[in-house]
Amino acid sequence: MAHRLFEGKKHAAAYLKYRISPPEQIIQQVLGFLEKWKARPFELAVDVGCGPGQGTLLLAKHFASVVGTDVSPAQLELALQYALEANITYRECAAEELPFADSSVDLVTAMTAFHWFDRPRFLQEAHRVLKPRGCLALLSYTMDMELSYEDCCSKTLNQVCREFYAALKLYRNPHLGPSSLELYRETYESIPYPDKEWQECVRVRKAMPLSSYMGMVESFSSYQALLRDDPQKATQLSQDICQKLMSVMQVTSAEAEVVVTVKYYYLLACKPEEA
Repeated sequence: MAHRLFEGKKHAAAYLKYRISPPEQIIQQVLGFLEKWKARPFELAVDVGCGPGQGTLLLAKHFASVVGTDVSPAQLELALQYALEANITYRECAAEELPFADSSVDLVTAMTAFHWFDRPRFLQEAHRVLKPRGCLALLSYTMDMELSYEDCCSKTLNQVCREFYAALKLYRNPHLGPSSLELYRETYESIPYPDKEWQECVRVRKAMPLSSYMGMVESFSSYQALLRDDPQKATQLSQDICQKLMSVMQVTSAEAEVVVTVKYYYLLACKPEEA
């Protein structure tokens, strides 16, 4: 059974505000992989677990039609507000029950979402809807983001970040296992397609206010679990970490801009012609 953890309107709004979009360089890797096996123009891409649609938007200019799917009405409501491209539509459905015909989709993506699905059932469903030589792209990033700030000791800064991550690890959902990276690597190894690729670490640097970094970590499922369990403890933890980071940075405002290094990983797999 898939896990449904991002459905509240408040959490969906935080997801849209703070979660970063997949980097263009990874989108280009996905498209380059697809282009090895299928000639342009590409017809249909399906972005599963699309949330508020940040990743869905990135696919629009490359496909005749893009459909984002999610189980959360609150997430899709936000996605519809920002669906500026005429060729994007959204559907409310489970990742394991996609409303598409057999062999009808050029690309199936799941961006920072696959780990929440009923993974074997989703992989079967992706196989069903993909055209021969259609491609599956699963990507995500690790929680252990790193910060840097001008004239500041990065080692000390990131010791505080690791303190934050260690406190939240106690609230990690058991469905995810001990490591999402290992989960994706094991999935890559289990997919029987002969044509596939695995990339373990693509570092992407992004400037943002410290408050946005805090908001991003607070949108993670482990922080949300702590927030549900003990709101006061969650709020105090976040405030303490933010104050420690500001102290190391020697700033008085959480709007000071930091550079966040995010470590992405992804797998790409092409459905065989004979399948």
